[in-house]
Amino acid sequence: MTQLDFLSLLLIALSLSLDCFAVAVSASVAMPRVSYLLALRTAFAFGSAQFLMPVLGWLAGRTIVDIISGFDHWVAFVLLAAVGGRMLWESFHSREGRTQTADITRGILLLTLAIATSIDALAVGLSFAFLKINIVAASATIGVVAFIVSMLGFTLGRRVGGVLGRQAKIAGGVILIAIGLRILLSHLL
Repeated sequence: MTQLDFLSLLLIALSLSLDCFAVAVSASVAMPRVSYLLALRTAFAFGSAQFLMPVLGWLAGRTIVDIISGFDHWVAFVLLAAVGGRMLWESFHSREGRTQTADITRGILLLTLAIATSIDALAVGLSFAFLKINIVAASATIGVVAFIVSMLGFTLGRRVGGVLGRQAKIAGGVILIAIGLRILLSHLL
């Protein structure tokens, strides 16, 4: 099993939280007024989902880790590359020109967005099952980073407009693919 260093974990957490950042920026640009409480509630929901999903993925992965330990580095690479590739694809195929009018900071829409922005974290958690990693510490790091990045997205949303949403997704995708490649190469070389 390969061990994941803290810098890689932090980069993974930042990459995963860029969806949250893009949603927070979009919401703060589209909504007429965003209070600190609304931003806090949304960031908490996003951070909680980002914490929970890697744990669920890790639990699923632990049940099959003995079966595929001989090629676990390939599984981690494929999962991270797939998530990163999907982020890149979505960044170039987003629905430009649509405006958001709904309040994403409450109710079922908030829950749906929290889950949707953390699906990638589920796949990353699955790849964590094949690495030497403290899943609670890793998930807590991912959750806290997602919370902070979401708050930052709300705070900066009015200033930066919708410009960074696409670039943030591109950066996140490239970082996830690079980390997956690093895991693969460190095992092969």
